[in-house]
Amino acid sequence: MNSYIYLSIFTAFFVSYLIRVLPLTLIRKPIKNRFIKSFLYYVPYITLAVMTFPSIIEATQSPIAGIIALAVGIILSYIGLGLFPVACACCAVVFIAELFL
Repeated sequence: MNSYIYLSIFTAFFVSYLIRVLPLTLIRKPIKNRFIKSFLYYVPYITLAVMTFPSIIEATQSPIAGIIALAVGIILSYIGLGLFPVACACCAVVFIAELFL
């Protein structure tokens, strides 16, 4: 059992180390390709969205309340409200939606 734990820790270390070191060693020149630059620019946003979207739907008692809060949050942030008012509004929407659902 101990060897499995050490093997798992080493594998996790090795994979995360390779992900960080390989780009530094293989790519020495500035990236000029517009497609690759835009792809690398949007990777953090896509990763965050993929990690948060299922949690938004599953965190509430009813998935419908999560979907409604997500829609309200998107609309309010598109209008230009900050993070705190959007979060408060989404919490209120979930509270109200779960009262009626």
